[in-house]
Amino acid sequence: MRTIIYKMKFIVTTTIQPPTEATIRFSKKKDWNLIVVGDKKTPSQDYKNIDCIYITPKMQEKINKELSDMIGWNSIQRRNFGFIYAYKEGGEVVASVDDDNIPYRNWGKNLEIGNKVNIDTYTSRNGVFDPLSVTKYNDLWHRGYPIQLLESKNKVTKIKNKNFNVHIQADFWDGDPDIDAICRLSKKPLVKFKFQKPFASTNISPFNSQNTFFSREVIPYYMVLPHVGRMDDIWGGYILQQKFPKSLIFNKASVYQKRNEQDLILNLEKEIIGYRNTLDFINGKYKLPNFVEKVYKVYCESFK
Repeated sequence: MRTIIYKMKFIVTTTIQPPTEATIRFSKKKDWNLIVVGDKKTPSQDYKNIDCIYITPKMQEKINKELSDMIGWNSIQRRNFGFIYAYKEGGEVVASVDDDNIPYRNWGKNLEIGNKVNIDTYTSRNGVFDPLSVTKYNDLWHRGYPIQLLESKNKVTKIKNKNFNVHIQADFWDGDPDIDAICRLSKKPLVKFKFQKPFASTNISPFNSQNTFFSREVIPYYMVLPHVGRMDDIWGGYILQQKFPKSLIFNKASVYQKRNEQDLILNLEKEIIGYRNTLDFINGKYKLPNFVEKVYKVYCESFK
């Protein structure tokens, strides 16, 4: 397995808060450039005191005014402007993180982006792989996993190792895990993952934008989609896997999530679009609304 030296590495986040513990720690990561995408509510003055590239609302409109208007303000989807900026600045690896995910010392140290790896591989009997199904927390499920398949989600088989050209590396998260509102309301878990080896699946799988690394090759096709509730990063991830199959791996936890206070009932309401449509979306029976399709097209064209 070769060791790749990445010359340009970027971390992208968006926030409406003053610098958090996580943001400050990311700003101190050696050899990484932190991009903070501001919103109308973000206290921009506070970011002059940390080592980061702060992208103001005006800068975002300069990057692509049409895209800015289509996405709208006061939304986590402003993060997409950080992806565009990182790409145009020559980013070879782009990490997407949330401002409540505190990085461990090992964060960013075990990257396989750009490598061809022979890796522990699983297949799911129902055709959609839940990465939590092969951990000790397999009673939980990843946000965006089709709830129609929950009964069979743990029926997975470890098969002969497969080769993966890694373009997406989704690191896990200790603490408050990325599960959907139904799971969180009913179980209220805190987790500590123990596995050490990366793994993958031959099946499509949900992954998120809270602690995930992307290669330069795929970043123009990954969007945190607006106007689809809390399926924004999940459906964007499903689209990306359809374009780049066998390119996603999961790796050990490299952050601890001290989850920002959220309205779980509101989260539930924003996930209904996923409960109803994710399985059909994966199987090609449900299409994005026409406006969202247009936003995605404008986003992809922003990289040219």
